[in-house]
Amino acid sequence: MPGTTKRRCSCYSTEDRYACYLAEGSPFIPRGSLVWLVRAVAITFFLLLVLVGGPRARAAEILPLNAAWIPIAEGSAQPTVAWSEFCERFPAECAINPAEPATIQFDKRVWKTIVAINKQVNAAISPREDIDHWGVVDRWDYPDDGYGDCEDYQILKRRLLVEAGLPRRALRMVVVLDEQGQGHAVLAARTDQGDFILDNKRNAVLPWHRTGYVYIKSEGDQSLAWVALGNQVAVTSAVSR
Repeated sequence: MPGTTKRRCSCYSTEDRYACYLAEGSPFIPRGSLVWLVRAVAITFFLLLVLVGGPRARAAEILPLNAAWIPIAEGSAQPTVAWSEFCERFPAECAINPAEPATIQFDKRVWKTIVAINKQVNAAISPREDIDHWGVVDRWDYPDDGYGDCEDYQILKRRLLVEAGLPRRALRMVVVLDEQGQGHAVLAARTDQGDFILDNKRNAVLPWHRTGYVYIKSEGDQSLAWVALGNQVAVTSAVSR
C-alpha cells in the first residue's frame, strides 16, 4: 500500500498479533518498557509527517473531527495494486451502480445486520498473512478456505451485507493506518446517520471517528476511482486495546 507499508502481523487483533509474534520467534514488547516508549514516539513522529506531507483537505472538511461522515479531501487516490488485480478477477465486486443509493437508511434491522455479519465473519475466519497464504506480499481475495488478511475479512463482509439487501455502493473499502502506524483495511458502511466501521480487529462496529485510526483513502461511490481522505485522524477509541 503506497504510504501504508504492510508489515507482518499488522492486520491482527491485539491477541492474534501476540500469537503471530510468538510464532515468528519475535519478542513481544511490553507496554511499560523503554523500548515500547521509544517505538511509540517514533510512530507519533511518523504520523505527524504523514499529516504534514499528505493530501490536504479543506478546513471546512476537517472540522469538526467527530463529523458523522469521513471527510473527503480534494483530488483522487491510487488504489492498491492488489485491489486492481482483485477487480480484474471479480469486476462485479468493484462496479458502481449509480441507480443504487450511496447511503443506507439506518434503522434497527440494518444495525443488527451490520453488527451480526461483522461478528460472524470475525469468528469464522482465522488470520493469515498473504505471504503465508498466497505466497505474495499483498493479495485481496475471498477467504473461502477459512483464512485471510484484514482486507479479505472486509471483502467477505461486503458480499454478505449485499446478499442481506444493503447497497454495495454504500459499502466502501477503506485504507487506514492503525494504532501502530501500520497499513490496515476496514469496511465503511455509509448510512444517513454516519459512517460506521466494520473491522476484523474488533467485534464492535464503531463510528469512524471513534476507531483511533488515520484515514488515508477509500473507494469512491461515483466511479471506480478511489478518493483521498486527507489523513483524517480519529484520535478517540471507545474500545480498549
